[in-house]
Amino acid sequence: MFTEAGNFRFDSKCGLPKSRNRNGRDDIRHNRIGTRALLQRKSWVGGDTLTYKETTNTLMIKTNVVHIGDPFVLVANGVYYMYATSAPDGFLCRSSLDLVNWKEEGYCYANSTWGENCFWAPEVFEVDGRYALLYTARWKKNHSLRTGLAFSDSPKGPFVDAQDGPLFDLGFATIDATFLFDDDGKIYLYFSRDCSEQVIDGVHVSSIYVSEMKRDLSGLKTEPKLISTPDKPWETSSDPEWWWNEGPAVIKRGGVYYLNFSANCYASRHYCVACSVAKSPLGPFVKYDDNPVLKYREGDFSGPGHNSFFRDRDGKLMTAFHVHTNYDAPSGDRRACFAEVKFDGDGKMRIEV
Repeated sequence: MFTEAGNFRFDSKCGLPKSRNRNGRDDIRHNRIGTRALLQRKSWVGGDTLTYKETTNTLMIKTNVVHIGDPFVLVANGVYYMYATSAPDGFLCRSSLDLVNWKEEGYCYANSTWGENCFWAPEVFEVDGRYALLYTARWKKNHSLRTGLAFSDSPKGPFVDAQDGPLFDLGFATIDATFLFDDDGKIYLYFSRDCSEQVIDGVHVSSIYVSEMKRDLSGLKTEPKLISTPDKPWETSSDPEWWWNEGPAVIKRGGVYYLNFSANCYASRHYCVACSVAKSPLGPFVKYDDNPVLKYREGDFSGPGHNSFFRDRDGKLMTAFHVHTNYDAPSGDRRACFAEVKFDGDGKMRIEV
């Protein structure tokens, strides 16, 4: 979900910002089988170590990884790898041993054969001894956002596209794809139908869909099903013409499927993470009455959103997400953060910030 032309999260080809656009351990299943900014190129590559940002918050790690969006963490061979929206022409990889100090490893994906820009929301999963990169890019063929899939033998890449084109084409813009590897061997793809090409009753709307994947990840096995759309006051009141449910992240715990998603404009203080639950990976998903589960904290952080799940090296369930780098001036410039995910006695999710 990112940017590219002197402004965070957009350029002359990507259009306006996404908001205004664009014209055992709890039986968790996630990466088991196994963000949006413009920087000077010199800051995208190299071996600099990025260190911890001091904060008054003792539960949440605010890193010094900034000018990014949509962070995703993979744990492989005892090392944390972070991927995020950041570069205009591909994706960078960072590595860490402690979630605090991050080393830039350089590009893990570049020179796309089908994507022209808007390289957003990378997620990497270990699948059958290889690493699979899911991502968003704008298709050269029609300048519409699509979902790509690439593979590598290393978490650091280089990732090579599975085919010369998007993973699938439904005839409309899709972004923010993620996998769920269920314990019955089935694989599900969750994604957002982007508001840039979906207008309902005069409102640009982003909605979340799910489809079962083919086992070899070569495409969709079933027709996509709508599972989440903005329909609550806290999702629809910030802008009368643009509504979002985007950035899905799904885990399974104790037979319950937890869908996290983000609502409101990414460059707004009110960008946030919500939760809904279901007994099936295909829904129906029911939103918490007291959503969002992660929102801005006055005087501390702004616009937390587009989260993803991982387990740290001690086995704790964690979430990665971004907040605005400048609390007083929310924009596409965002900082990578981490927090622990817990559940109360009734199985209700909370994020420890």
